[in-house]
Formats: sequence, C-alpha cells, structure tokens
Amino acid sequence: MHKTNVTALLDGARFNAFHARVLLWCALIIIFDGYDLVIYGVVLPSLMAEWGLSALQAGALGSCALVGMMIGALFFGSISDRIGRRKTIAFCVTLFSGVTALNGLASSPEMFGLCRFIAGLGIGGVMPNVVALMNEYSPQRSRSTLVAVMFSGYSLGGMLSAGLGIVLIPQWGWQSVFYVAAIPLLLLPLLIRQLPESMDYLLRSGQTARAQRILAQAAAGYRPAADEQLQQGGAARASVSIAELFREGRTLSTLMLWLAFFCCLLMVYALSSWLPKLMNSAGYGLDSSLSFLLVLNAGAIIGAIGGGWLGDRVGLGKVLFGFFICGALALSLLAFKAPLVVLYLLVAMAGACTIGTQILANACAVQYYPAQVRSTGLGWAMGIGRTGAIIGPLLGGALHASGLPLQASFLAFALPGLVGALAVLVFLWRGSRAAQLVALSPKP
Repeated sequence: MHKTNVTALLDGARFNAFHARVLLWCALIIIFDGYDLVIYGVVLPSLMAEWGLSALQAGALGSCALVGMMIGALFFGSISDRIGRRKTIAFCVTLFSGVTALNGLASSPEMFGLCRFIAGLGIGGVMPNVVALMNEYSPQRSRSTLVAVMFSGYSLGGMLSAGLGIVLIPQWGWQSVFYVAAIPLLLLPLLIRQLPESMDYLLRSGQTARAQRILAQAAAGYRPAADEQLQQGGAARASVSIAELFREGRTLSTLMLWLAFFCCLLMVYALSSWLPKLMNSAGYGLDSSLSFLLVLNAGAIIGAIGGGWLGDRVGLGKVLFGFFICGALALSLLAFKAPLVVLYLLVAMAGACTIGTQILANACAVQYYPAQVRSTGLGWAMGIGRTGAIIGPLLGGALHASGLPLQASFLAFALPGLVGALAVLVFLWRGSRAAQLVALSPKP
C-alpha cells in the first residue's frame, strides 16, 4: 500500500486558486467578525448619552461580548476538533451575525448586554477555527504571511464599522450600524459550499475520498491512487483533550502563550472600546473621535501583514517581542501632548503593535501546536486571553470614572505590553531550547 505524507504535500505546495479561495472566505468571515466586535467602541459615546450610562456601567457593558468570546473560544475551539471546522464555523457565523443584527432592537442596557454576550459566543468560537483552517492549508513558505493577511480582515472590519458609524449614526442612530451585521447570513450558503473541511479532521474520521479531492486542488502535483493511505506527517493521537497542550515539554510554552495573549488582548480591547470616548473627552467631536478608530485599525493591517512577512523570514517569536515593545512605547507616548499628525501616527503605531501583535500571536500559536490539537490550543490561548479582553474595557471605564488625567489611561494600557514582551522572551527561550517551534526559526 502506498503511503502519502499529507503534511509534506500541503507544506510544499505552491500558492494557487485553491489557497486564494480559502483565503478569501476566511478573510470575509474575519472582516464581519471584526465589524461585530469593534462596533461597541463606535456606538459607546451614543449609548452613554442616550441611556445615561456611567463610565463603569459602560465598561461592564463592553465586557459582555468579551465574556461570551472567552466561553465561545474555549468551547468551539475544542468541539471543532471533534465535529469538524466547517460545521463549527458555519454555526458561529450564523450566531454572531444574527444576534448582532438583533442588537439594534435593544431598548435597554440589559437587553443590549444579553445580545452582546450571545453574539460573543459566536465571535470567540469562529476565530480559532478560521485561523487554524487557514494555517493548515497554507504553504509553509508563506504561512505566516497568509494567516496575517487573512486575520487583517479583523482590522478591515473595524475600519468598516468606524466608517459606517461616521456616516450612519448622525442620520439613522446607533441602531443602524448593527443591522449591517446581517449581511453574512446572505452569504452563508456560498460559504458552506466553498470552504473546505479540515484535512486533519477528514483523515481522523476516515473520509479518505474527500481528503483526496481537496489534496488534488491544494497540491498541483498530487494524483490520487486506489491503494493509497493518507497520513499526517507527525504522530497523531485520537485524543484532543486539554492535557495535550501540556505534554511533550509544552507546559511552560503554553503558559507563556496564555500570558502573552492575556496582555495583548487587554491592550486591544481597552483601546478598541475606549479610544473614541477618550478622544471625545479630550475635546474632539464624534466624527474626529471615530477617525482615530479608523487609524488604529489601518495601522493594524500594516502591522499584521508586515509582521507576517517578517515572521516568515526571521521568526514569529522575534517579531512578536519587537511588536510588544513598540506597542508599549506608542501607548506611553500617547500620554503626552503632540501635534495632530504625530497623534495619528502614534495611534497607527499602537494599532500595528497591539491588534497586529494579536494577529501574529494567533499565527504563532497554530504553528506551535500539532495538527490534532491546533484548534484546541488556539482556542484555549484565546479563551484564557479573553480574561484580559474582559478586564480591558473595565479598566478603561474605571480610569475614566476616576477623574484621572487622560494620560493615565494610556500609561496604564502600555504596561501589559512590557509584561507580554517578557512572556514572549521566555517562550522564545523555551522553544529554542526544546527545538519544537519551527515557526521561530528563520526559513531558508
């Protein structure tokens, strides 16, 4: 019987129409995922004015979706390794798009918070699965770049959310930006038909014929054979339990990944939730305040794509360390008065080195773990990291309510960047010592 190493075939493939199709659909999912998530920062000034929310109440309301995301990442990240990524992704898209659209009908903070929590389940669940699927089918030579390009859709979604907020809110109120979230439901039939199932899941579930058809599209030189046995390049286990994340010397690296995710997500969601309101309090009008959110996400796209390109050449771990340091520096400098142009540049740099860092951290996590626990590993990293995301809006609300100067908020947001850099240093040291993390080594 002829044995075919599936991992080697997919790693050595050249980018073709199949990869472009996977990239397109995964990026579209992440665009609307990002839209649905960033939307809270867009409507926050309007909600505080309409419902008379205090800063602490607004921070707690902003954390509702993030609690849902934490639960969703933990649950759907693990369950997809059992039922398949395509079914899980389709369900999560339906959940977050449908409920976010319903969010526009909320007539009270309580109803708004409940809808945000339920939508958060889908938002958190779809991320680890889409990233893992893109990573699985990307050629090795461009894997970090493709995952970063795909996940930069999050920032495109954030820009779309802020841009539509500038146009729609003055005319039709804050509810109008939520109704736009229903668009992915119209694309769902195409998504289900076009998105491939995970190769690892197909092999574990014995669906050899489907796996061969996908391989024929992904690897141009591959031809199916009747007596062929497809197998993963590494030793696969049937178990996809959480304990797998701590086996084979992965304990310290897993803990450091969790800490890095925690710090990065705290910075990302503190900024995404409170940047427009902070700038509004500093004297900028609503349109100007939302424009800072646009710049933040534009910087994130540049950071993610540029960081992915660098990661394919010098190693993702080194890039992550540099981004954490630069993010902390940019946020610290925002604490000082500067001309408007310099302010925009610092906000763009903060976006590149916070949101962009998180995108690269996702790629780093899926490249670190073996295929059979990839979604579980990323799901738990994002799930644990969501505690930082939950704290971010609460921290922003507490700082805003305390009456401290605006500068104190930015300095507080910068501190996690230094802790994250330290976590990446330990992760790099452990990965180098154990010689386990291929993504941290320069590619030839």
